[in-house]
Amino acid sequence: MFNLNQLSDTVQNNCHISDAYHAGNYSMCTFLLKMREYYRWEQQIPLSQPLPKSELGEWLVDRESMWQEITSLNPDEEYLSLRINNKDLGPFDSTAINEIIQKEGYIYSSGYGLFSKPHFFLGKLQKKNIIEDYTLAVSSREYARDLTAPPAMLQGSTIFIRQESVRRFIWEKIEEWQWKKKPDVPMARAIELYGGDSNIEHILDKMVHQETKSMFYHEVGEIKAGNILGKQWEEMLITLARSKAEILVRAVRDLLADCIYTLPTLLERDYKPSLHFYFANFSGIRKTLFPEAYDAYNSWIKSNDTAPLYRACDSGKNRWHEKAQEILALYRQERSLLEKQIELLF
Repeated sequence: MFNLNQLSDTVQNNCHISDAYHAGNYSMCTFLLKMREYYRWEQQIPLSQPLPKSELGEWLVDRESMWQEITSLNPDEEYLSLRINNKDLGPFDSTAINEIIQKEGYIYSSGYGLFSKPHFFLGKLQKKNIIEDYTLAVSSREYARDLTAPPAMLQGSTIFIRQESVRRFIWEKIEEWQWKKKPDVPMARAIELYGGDSNIEHILDKMVHQETKSMFYHEVGEIKAGNILGKQWEEMLITLARSKAEILVRAVRDLLADCIYTLPTLLERDYKPSLHFYFANFSGIRKTLFPEAYDAYNSWIKSNDTAPLYRACDSGKNRWHEKAQEILALYRQERSLLEKQIELLF
């Protein structure tokens, strides 16, 4: 039996190291929103309860001071090994770590996200299933996490779904919609189909249950897209870290994954609430690159005919595969100007 408290402390320390070096990657607005959510998780404040402004402000100052101390004492951004059952395991050796702790009902993941930021996570294992060629691991309570808490992550052929993070992510979307309260938008339609806004907690429970499936479909799409793009795609991402080109390249793969699997699956299974929720989050760079998908969604709303969405998936599948091949061709030819050349493709 390993020491859960010791393991949790070590993982959390690695999370602090990652945040110390990479929190500055975000815009000020994104950073503050993430810090608010992080504070809520750390202090275990219920989602529906307002955050105390003065305490939050003091916490922000203390956290930034802690990060400065970490970078001064650890200038090489070294991460701590995890001591489990008298063994020292590397923080990125998720497979070996999980072989031990999953027997006790816990789960761990580590990897790199946007801008090559390391992510670490320790949670309670809720369930683990083998589905076709994929392993689905779902966690409930989170014991350690960093500033960014992706609701779903892919490592090899293992899909991690963090339901506590799923719940927080969906709550933020509901809260954002409540502030604006626009009636004729995808989020309003999703909430209406989930039962209206009379009992938000009940709706949240239903959304977490259903949207966990949608996130799984996206990660399956990521696996299929990865099989198409090959290992060079991941190698290229490393060379593009912390650039606008990285954001574009990640968006291309996301769109390819969704056109290959996510959206067709939602359409085939007639998950109307999830389709609305998908397009409620279809924004930023993805919407800029692929406005035809949102146009197809609006056509479906007006006609109740899913044909435009199916056509968008078919055309998008070909389009984003071709765009990905153009990007890979640039990577193989001339890497010194790669970032600029990728930007010129869009």
